Amino acid sequence: MAVNDNFTNSSFNCTIDGFKQVIYPVMYLFIFFLGAVGNGLSIYVFFQPSQRKTSVNIYMQNLAVSDLMFVSTLPFRATYFLLGSHWIFGDIVCRIMTYTLYVNMYCSIYFLTVLSVVRFIAIVYPFKHWKVTNMKYARIICAAIWVFVLAAASPLLITGISGYRNPAKCLDLHPSSTHKLFMMNSFVLVVGFILPFCTIIVCYIFAIKMLLKSRTPQRKKAVCHKKALSTIIITLILFLLCFLPYHILRTVHLMLSSCSQANLPVHKALVVALCLAAMNSCLDPILYYFAAEDFKARIRSLYRR
Repeated sequence: MAVNDNFTNSSFNCTIDGFKQVIYPVMYLFIFFLGAVGNGLSIYVFFQPSQRKTSVNIYMQNLAVSDLMFVSTLPFRATYFLLGSHWIFGDIVCRIMTYTLYVNMYCSIYFLTVLSVVRFIAIVYPFKHWKVTNMKYARIICAAIWVFVLAAASPLLITGISGYRNPAKCLDLHPSSTHKLFMMNSFVLVVGFILPFCTIIVCYIFAIKMLLKSRTPQRKKAVCHKKALSTIIITLILFLLCFLPYHILRTVHLMLSSCSQANLPVHKALVVALCLAAMNSCLDPILYYFAAEDFKARIRSLYRR
């Protein structure tokens, strides 16, 4: 028996369209305004000619560009749900929306991971010149991350993932697509989340261990250690708040039957978790403020002016 798009053959209503049409527009528009201001200002500061050029700032520049690219798509996503889950912008724009979401998410994860590694090296091996802390190699690593994530996510741009024949159902997922997406999710979960998350946890543990050993560091060294620890701790919080719930709930949702009573609360929780994942794009400027080189001073200078 074919699965009906509206699940009319089910003994209970297993859609959560009403819930999504309340949560998504409010959260997406809130994240859009906050993220556009925060990342727009961050990019302005990072690309000032007088701004100090370091490998850390190069990684943060790329992270801010990725976030601004993503928040610019949120009004389109909000409009879809405000119109009652009806897409009016055409198939190509629909694919770009999904593509941009995942490109931003995994670029953010990789940039945050590399930032944690750079700061970790500054604490543990302060006198060694590692390639990851060199500006030339920072640009190469950033380019490699962009190319890898853009290429890995390209099937979303070519074929889309909704599974609906109706192009108006752009940002919803047809139940018949879940098995194929579960296979894709298994790979993405390991490469795109578990490995970077484990890397950040290792950096955090060893950084704390080294800082506990360091009794009375010099003032300059103490400032370096403070920034390094701020980067790793804020990154860990962002992972725990924004990315961990989404990846757990997405996996559980794809494992369960799409139209089952057990999956309804999971599906609703996944909606909230996706909003938290999107919120990463407006929380990253907090990281820049506390951990970027000269960023705090530039912001204060702008405020005084």
